[in-house]
This record gives sequence, structure tokens and C-alpha cells, in this order.
Amino acid sequence: MEILLLGIYSFFVWLIFFKFKWLPWNFVSQVIVITIPIVGLTALILFLNIVAPSSADIRVINYVVPINPPVRGLVTEVPIEPNRPIRKGDVLFKIDPVPYELDVKTAEANVATLKPKLSLARMRLKQYRELAESGAGNEFDLQQTQADVVQTESQLAQAEAQLGNAKWNLEQTTYYAPTNGSVIALTLRPGAMAVPLPMTPAMNFIEDEQWILAIYNQNEVRKIKPGQEAEVAFRMYPGRVVKCKVDSIMWATAQGQLPIGSMNVAGGVAPIPPNSLAVRLVLDEKDKGLFLASGARGSGAVFTDSAEFLHIIRKVIIRVGAKLDWLILKLH
Repeated sequence: MEILLLGIYSFFVWLIFFKFKWLPWNFVSQVIVITIPIVGLTALILFLNIVAPSSADIRVINYVVPINPPVRGLVTEVPIEPNRPIRKGDVLFKIDPVPYELDVKTAEANVATLKPKLSLARMRLKQYRELAESGAGNEFDLQQTQADVVQTESQLAQAEAQLGNAKWNLEQTTYYAPTNGSVIALTLRPGAMAVPLPMTPAMNFIEDEQWILAIYNQNEVRKIKPGQEAEVAFRMYPGRVVKCKVDSIMWATAQGQLPIGSMNVAGGVAPIPPNSLAVRLVLDEKDKGLFLASGARGSGAVFTDSAEFLHIIRKVIIRVGAKLDWLILKLH
């Protein structure tokens, strides 16, 4: 854009001083001609950086979910393929369920044994209570029977809790996709041992939900507000300008947190460069279906509520830069 403005300015200089010779081309005019574009372009760019701040670091980020099974066991099946769309609820992998099926059967047997025992104890308690009320019963036997009922109820509650836990463990032998997404660089294979707390996760699940973050210096975001218009030119789509809206400014970053003791704080969706803040952008409705690879980069700007008549200059700059993305500057 600066080159375009300089070209237009040079054309008028040529017309005034050389074509029509309306003004003399001397030392004073030369100084003025050179000074005007330097001062003018500098002032224009500095003002644009306030009312329509640009970012050369706009990145697309996806949530990455480390997948680890809640139970350990031998992997028997991995029905998914890497780098393929996965729908929420699809099976990611299965663990050998036999040990957990045996736990369920054992727990069911314990519950089945304790239920008749509790029924019998309650029946005896009722009989001893009736005898005690009529004066024919022994108070000690009544208290002993009450203790037996309480103990059996406690045993049954524990057995039912163990049965519930065994059933839950059995359900966890099949791991389902938590949401829509994909798995990149799948290394899990049948025969591997999956454990709840491994050194590395069984697989990394990349969610379809994305964040578009524009990285700004801290003094550039003072006029940016949610709802303002933004435009982004992604390098993976040369020549195309994507319309966005400002969702929010991430005021809290890892640099704003002090570690306490030996804790190492590493918060945030992604590492933000020092002395910078991230502005989250969301795609407009017409571009909602646009495919953006995780890690896609681009440049763009946010158009604030100030000096809207100058926004057109920033939009032209973005469009010229988007056209330049067609150039692939390699010698091999």
C-alpha cells in the first residue's frame, strides 16, 4: 500500500514539476517533495495503528485433548484412522474387557448372597421385636439382631458400591470420542498396554472447535472492543480476505501469573509472546464453513470505532498483502 501511495504521489510530482512545469525544480522544492511523503506516510501509518491496528501474527488453534483410559488393560481394537474426521461417540479404542467382566460377576455374586441374608435378618428382627413387646422376648437377642441387620446392610451397601464400580470400569474398556474431531499421528495399536497415567497419552484428540487469535502488543488493544469488525488474510487462501468479529480480549495470560513455591504456571490456550495480548476473533456467518487447518497463520486488522473514514486504507493494505501471498519465493 505504501508503494502504491508513493507511486501516485510520484506521478503528480512528475506532472507538476516536469510535465507542465508549474513549479520550479530547485533545492527547496526537492526538499519539500522528499519531506512530504516521509512525514505524511509516517503519520498515516502511526494513526492507522491506533484506529485500525494490524497484526502480522494471526493463528488458528484447536483444542488438543490427551486421551488416556481410566482403566488399564491390553488394547484389543483401534477402529479409527489417523487424520480422518471422527464424530462424537465414535469408538476410539477398546481394552480387553474379560478381567472387568469377572469383577462384575464377582460383585454380582456378593450382592446376590447378601440380599437374602439381609431379608432373613430383618425378618428375625421383626420377630424379636414382637416378642420383646409382648414380654416373651429377650432384650439382648433383640439388640444382637439389630446389630446383625445394621452390619448386613453395611455389607450390602459396600457390595453394591463395588458392583457399581465394577460396571463402570467395564464400561470404560470402550473409549468414545468426546466430541467431533480427529486424531493426528496415531501410534496406538492392538496389543499395546493402555494405562491411566502414562508418560505419554495413548493418543491426542484434536477437536474441531477452533480459536482464531490475533497477537498484539499491549499498547495496541486499547481501542479494540468485542463486536468490532476484523479482516484476516490467511496464507493458505491467497488472495482471499476472511471477515471476522472481535469476540474478546484475553486479558489473563501466563505472563501475568507468578508461580508459588515450585509450581510452574503455564496457563492459556496457547503460548503468547512476552509483552503481548491475544484478541480472539470469530468468523462471520458466510465464512463459518471455511476449513482452517490447525496452525494456519495469517495477517489482518481490527477496525475500531474511531476514524472510520481511514479504515479503507487498512483494507486496501490487507487486500494487497493477500494478493502477494500468491507468490512462492523459493529457488527450488
